[in-house]
Formats: sequence, structure tokens, C-alpha cells
Amino acid sequence: MVLWAGGMATSMYQEVVVGAIDSTPAIGMLLFVLYGVPLVYALASRDHDIRSIRLVDGFLALTLGMLFAVHTFSSATWSGADEAGTARLRLMFDIENAFILAFALLRWRTADTVLRCKMFRALSLFSLVYAAVAAYINHIDTSRYGQLIDLAIDVPFLLLAVLALRIDDTQPSARPSGPLARVLAVASPLLLPIALLIVSGFIARVHLGLAIGGFAVTTLGYGFRSLLVQLHATRERERLDALTRIDALTGLTNRRHFDGALSAEWSRARRSGSQLSLLLLDIDHFKQLNDLKGHPAGDACLREVAQALKNCLHRGGDTVSRYGGEEFSVILPATSASEAVHVAELMRQTIHGLAIPSPAPAGHVTISVGVCSMAEIVGEDPSILVHAADSALYSAKRQGRDRVVHCASNQSAVP
Repeated sequence: MVLWAGGMATSMYQEVVVGAIDSTPAIGMLLFVLYGVPLVYALASRDHDIRSIRLVDGFLALTLGMLFAVHTFSSATWSGADEAGTARLRLMFDIENAFILAFALLRWRTADTVLRCKMFRALSLFSLVYAAVAAYINHIDTSRYGQLIDLAIDVPFLLLAVLALRIDDTQPSARPSGPLARVLAVASPLLLPIALLIVSGFIARVHLGLAIGGFAVTTLGYGFRSLLVQLHATRERERLDALTRIDALTGLTNRRHFDGALSAEWSRARRSGSQLSLLLLDIDHFKQLNDLKGHPAGDACLREVAQALKNCLHRGGDTVSRYGGEEFSVILPATSASEAVHVAELMRQTIHGLAIPSPAPAGHVTISVGVCSMAEIVGEDPSILVHAADSALYSAKRQGRDRVVHCASNQSAVP
């Protein structure tokens, strides 16, 4: 708005002070053109992009403004423009207005929230009315300034003000989008480079070197932007993948991660001929703790137990996961039965030593542990190991809880 008003101010100065009523100085033309650059940037750069990507968009928008300046001063002088120069500037105005309208319509179509939809709808209506009024004044009624038709240029700005005041910014709710909207959203970053390429082509006849520079900046800038987008997407995929494998309450890996890790360790042990041990642990009388002390106390217990179990492991390949509810699992690669029982007993004693208050008969939290270790891995399904450890866990519960039981019933299990 300041740039556009500056263009009007220079026109007023030219007519009132200088007395040249039939010409607009190049600086005024430039300000009229530059008024669209912030709009182009705001419409082409998505607000959920990371800062570095938006900085690249800002650099491309500044380059676009510079090329607009070159084109303006190649078509007009400080005092005004001849007929051919005025025609080129009018064409530039038409192209810029068309780009702004296209950008606004695209963002309106791809808006992902109700608030953004209303905002870009307002900008679309403003851009449409402004482009129509500017086209009428520049191409149909080309009489000198000071006529009644000049008041028409106020209409789009008044419309924008009314639409902006009517927007309810308390509705940021998500807006459903179809396949076309998603495709257009992905393609929207191309609009700013396309604008740069077109303007570079316009100035090629007068400033070939700058035009080539504009082409180079467009190519390199968009390439660098794409690189940043890919890096950000990769980091987001890694973060989301980690979230799907981490239990939010305890910070341990979850059942999904456990299933994948057990399958991988099973295959590795089968190839190498090494032993594989599995521990299944359960907090004794956890339901009583939850029912009598409440879920916050139960959650705090789960977190404290999970951290204690994790601290009992010192090898990088060992994995402790939240198996489900109050149950945990521990994968011990290349670990014999006696070593696995030692780790299980260490965990049991550690939890016992925490003395977490509980309405259980012991007065504090205890765990039961089922252990199974296989010396020879046969087949591709590790569920046999899980079932054996689970049977040992239930045996520990039947025997009175707060104890470690290792399986000896399976022929592949090593006592």
C-alpha cells in the first residue's frame, strides 16, 4: 500500500508541481510495479514453510523487484516515457496483475484452513477488481489524469478493506482438500520462478546480461529451495517415524518397534548361530494401583519403572520396550539363559529397591519376569520365543509374583 501510494504521490507531484500532466515519471511507474512484489511474495511463499525456505522465496521476490526496476527504467526516463515505452509498461502492469490474480486464486483453492480460505478469497476479489480497473484505465479510457474515472481505482482498495474487516480470525479450523488442491499446493512454489523467467525474458532485448542473470538466479534459487524442501521432508519423515516407534508415556520404544527389532534379531541369530534371549515383565497388581490411586499415579509408576529398566541395560544391542499396558519386553541378543536370568533378576531387584508405594500386598511396586533363551534358532517366526517367555511370565505370577521364572519346556530353550 505504501509503494502504491508512493506511485500516486509522484504522479501528483509531476502534475501539480512540475506541471507535466501527460506523463508519469519512471520512479512513479516503478513504485506502481513494485507494489505487487510483496503481494507476489506473500502469495507464493506458504506460511508453514520453514524459515530458510521463506528466505529463498524472499530473495527471489527481491530479484523480481530488481528486474521490474530494470524493465521500468529501460522503458521510461525520470521525466516520463514515450509511446513505445508506455506500451511496454502497460503490458508489464497487465502481466503483473495477472500473476497476482493467478497466485491469489491458487492460494484460495489450496487453502488448508477456513481462515486462510477467507483471506485468500478476499485477496482474489481485490486482485480481480484491481486488474479490471487498471486494464480499463490503461487500455480503454487513456485520457489524462484528473478525470472522474480516476476514482474507480479506489474501488478495489475499499473492497479489500471491507473484506478484511469482515474476516473472522477466530476460525482457524482445518478445511478438507481434494486431490486437485493437493496437486496445486505442491505446484504453487513454481509460480514465483515462472514470474522471474517471464520478466527476464522481457528485459533480454535491452539488458541481455541481466536477463541471463535472472535466468541463473531463478534456476539456482529454485534448485536450492527444492533441496531445502527435501532436507526438511527427510527430517520430518525421520521424526514421524520415531514418533510411531516411541511410546509417548514412558519414552521407551513401543510394540511396533519391538516386533521389528525381534524379527531382525531372530534373523541375525539364525544366520550367525548365536543365542537369543527375551524377557517379558509385568508390574504386579498394577490395576489396584490405578483404581485406588488414580491414573496419574499409575502413569508416574510406569515412567519410573521404564527408566529403571532402561538403566539396567548397558549393551547397545539390548532393547527394552513397552509391550502393552503395564507389560514390558527386553530383547537380549547373543545372551545365554544364565546371563538373561541375571539381567532379569537385576531388574526385579532394582524395581524392588525403588519402593514405589502401591496398594499391592507387598506395599510397594514389584515385577514378575518371564525369561526364555534359545541356543538354536530354527524357522522364520520368532513368535515361539514370545510364547515361551509369556508362559514363563504367567508361571511367575502363579507362583506368587515378584520373581523370575525361565522357561525349560521348549526343546530350543536353554535353562
